[in-house]
Amino acid sequence: MIDYFALALGHGLLAIALLRLMLREGLDVDPLIGEIKAETDANRKATSVAGRNAARRTKTVEQPQADGTSSADA
Repeated sequence: MIDYFALALGHGLLAIALLRLMLREGLDVDPLIGEIKAETDANRKATSVAGRNAARRTKTVEQPQADGTSSADA
């Protein structure tokens, strides 16, 4: 009788641990995959004509300052 109880207790605790691991929030989230997808989307936008035009419109033009340095140096 005690053998069945020990087996049931051990397997029950393993089942609870497995369920807790499977129900974790971050189990299916891989930050590296998100970075790769974002980089791929940025590359796709950069290679398309509309993406290049949009990047040109939002890009700030460096204006030289009175002391000879550009605005990006500041």
